[in-house]
Amino acid sequence: MPGIGAGDFIVVLGESGCGKTTLLNLLAGFLTPTRGDVYIDDTRITGPHFSRSLIFQKPLLLPWLSVKENIAFGCKLRGDTAQLSGRVEKYITMIGLKGFEQSSPDSLSLGMAQRVAIARSLIGKPEVLLLDEPFTALDFNTRSHLQDELVKLWKQLHFTAIFVTHSIAEALKVGQKIIILSSRPARVLHFIDLNSDIPRDLNDEKIASLKLDIQERFESMKKRQQEKTDGK
Repeated sequence: MPGIGAGDFIVVLGESGCGKTTLLNLLAGFLTPTRGDVYIDDTRITGPHFSRSLIFQKPLLLPWLSVKENIAFGCKLRGDTAQLSGRVEKYITMIGLKGFEQSSPDSLSLGMAQRVAIARSLIGKPEVLLLDEPFTALDFNTRSHLQDELVKLWKQLHFTAIFVTHSIAEALKVGQKIIILSSRPARVLHFIDLNSDIPRDLNDEKIASLKLDIQERFESMKKRQQEKTDGK
């Protein structure tokens, strides 16, 4: 399998329940593997670190803090306060939150709240951004727009992104490289290096054909699993 390099945008694609979130929690350092070790470059992961930031399915903002205060919270917690006010303003502008600085989380739409979560994760300049289906609860238009915004930020800030999803369309739109997982217990079934610019037009003939191919792979996997179950 080809390697995953610094600055790549990796999408991990698999069915619900196959272990995608567990993988992210291992990379984030929230979970300890029962066997073996997890490394990024030559460094073994032994716990959470500000060089790796995780964006969850739900924004998980602190309701008693404003947008501006939520974005700054992690930096204040670890004492990273140099020019913090200016940095917060920079990310507020970059993520499209201008005018909402003093808003409370309960006054925001889900899409706006997820923008705050993205800004909060990126302000510490993580080397690796982990994303656990961050747009799955959004409507189609908001989801598509935030996918584009995320790719724009990735191009500007040059972090490594590891994005998990069960949506084939989402994987093909934003993934430079796609890792396809089997059902639980997950193993790598396929590694696809698309080697083309993102975000992509899903109406492109080659992308539409690849989408159909991936769908057929999943259907074939389900069929084999069902045959094993029926044969027991």
